[in-house]
Amino acid sequence: MSNQPPPDGFPKYAGTASEETLELGPGHKQPSPGPQPSPGSSSGPRPSAGSRPSSPRLPEANGRGVAATAARTQGWWQERLHQLSLHSRVTLLAAVAVGLAVAIVSISAYVTVRQQMYRNLDQSLKSRAVQAADQQVLTRLANLRVASAGALGLSDIRVGIYLENGQKVGPVDSALPPMGATELAVARGTAPEGYSIQTVGVPNNFHFRVIAVPARFCPRSDDESCDLDQTVPSALVVAQSLKPIDQTLHNLGIVLWAVGLLGVIGAALAGNAIAQSGLRPLARLTGAAEHIARTEDLKPIPVTGSDEISRLAVAFNSMLAALARSQDRQRRLVGDAGHELRTPLTSIRTNLDLLAQADKRGGLRPEDRQQLLEDVRAQMDELTTLIGDLTELARDTPQVRDAELIELSNVVEDAVIKVRRRASGIDWDVELSPFPVWGDERLLGRAVTNLLDNAAKYSVPDSSARLHEGGPLGRVTVRLLDGVLTVTDSGPGIAEADLPHVFERFYRSSEARSRPGSGLGLAIVKHAAEQHGGMIYARNAPAAGAQFTLWLPHAATQSR
Repeated sequence: MSNQPPPDGFPKYAGTASEETLELGPGHKQPSPGPQPSPGSSSGPRPSAGSRPSSPRLPEANGRGVAATAARTQGWWQERLHQLSLHSRVTLLAAVAVGLAVAIVSISAYVTVRQQMYRNLDQSLKSRAVQAADQQVLTRLANLRVASAGALGLSDIRVGIYLENGQKVGPVDSALPPMGATELAVARGTAPEGYSIQTVGVPNNFHFRVIAVPARFCPRSDDESCDLDQTVPSALVVAQSLKPIDQTLHNLGIVLWAVGLLGVIGAALAGNAIAQSGLRPLARLTGAAEHIARTEDLKPIPVTGSDEISRLAVAFNSMLAALARSQDRQRRLVGDAGHELRTPLTSIRTNLDLLAQADKRGGLRPEDRQQLLEDVRAQMDELTTLIGDLTELARDTPQVRDAELIELSNVVEDAVIKVRRRASGIDWDVELSPFPVWGDERLLGRAVTNLLDNAAKYSVPDSSARLHEGGPLGRVTVRLLDGVLTVTDSGPGIAEADLPHVFERFYRSSEARSRPGSGLGLAIVKHAAEQHGGMIYARNAPAAGAQFTLWLPHAATQSR
């Protein structure tokens, strides 16, 4: 750098230098970085005497507080959302979804347009500044004096020279562009990229895009050119107002906001229409369910279409059908139970009335009185059995809850012993093989006992006379092989018309009405088989008598 004194006419006027602008000459002074604090002063506030420094807040406590606040806010929103109707939720969801989509698209478009406009402006400014610095048009003092914005016809352009010593030089009738430490680094050749470009100012006010490129400044005020050793290292600073870009971006933001608002409103209206159209079948289904709840009319709901709500209506109709069947079974159970309970109760009352009348007339003979009491006792036993059967069937549970591993052959053996004691005149042919099952031992025992009781009852002829002196009244064959229990009696068999109904509750064939029983024994057997995942069916044996087959799954194939 030349140490010659600056020539006459070197700018020393307001507008060409600020407080940090110093003159060129021997022993260049460095630009003042600004007011310095006086000795003993501090750049920050001092604590007052005797004051204690405040203890810093722990990050963990702050984090817990933020998490608690977020949790309360989320809980509040969830509570508010659950209070809304489904119609309102669909409308709100559509509006929020479209609003988020429009916001993302609008922000992306705004950022993209802004970056592209800035990129184009930067490329234009850099190419023009480099070209002006290479051609040394604006780096000569004589040309720079008259290079005002009015002379160039560019009112939004500011041009200036920033010398390496911090001096600022610009046109006489124009304001200088913003110059700072970044531009000074370019003038001194210490900028990382060799040039700088930045935005300075406040949007929609004094807002400039400033670029600084390295240049050699010629301080001569005449029209003669300078030699290389006469030039001074500097930076050519060009600033262009961003007001047009700010205005364009402002208008774009207004348009995006308007389009987004219209989109959210349209989405809310569309969501409302979709909710009304889509939830109309659900509203009809709700009305039908409320009507059924008020009137207990279990008529099915008309179903149209094949969408999810139609499937819901079909499932609802299936539930109504199951409920109707359950009500029908309940009515039949109550009616049949009332009829069956009335018979032993009437018999007991009649016998008790006879006893009372006989006591008034002097009493009955001991043998007649004993027979009457035995009849009452038999009716009481029948009534107790009937009540137990009704209680068992009234549970109607889908499966055994407290299942345990049991040996089916032991259950059958215990039942045979019990029934053989009651039916001593029956010849029992029993063959059992071990077979483990998961189930309720009490319920299975009762089912097997009912099967054996039924076989023993129909194996005895109506006349109760022995076929020959000392011979058995009947024969019952019991087989348990691979989980299949087969019970065959020696009775007359089952009529073909009665076979489909033998397991129905309270069903009794014409032949069975002359025998004791409630018509619930075989229904309990079927109920127990279904609860244990098995099955029961009846048929007539090839030789003679009826044959019942009970199948149960092996314990290894069942889940507890």
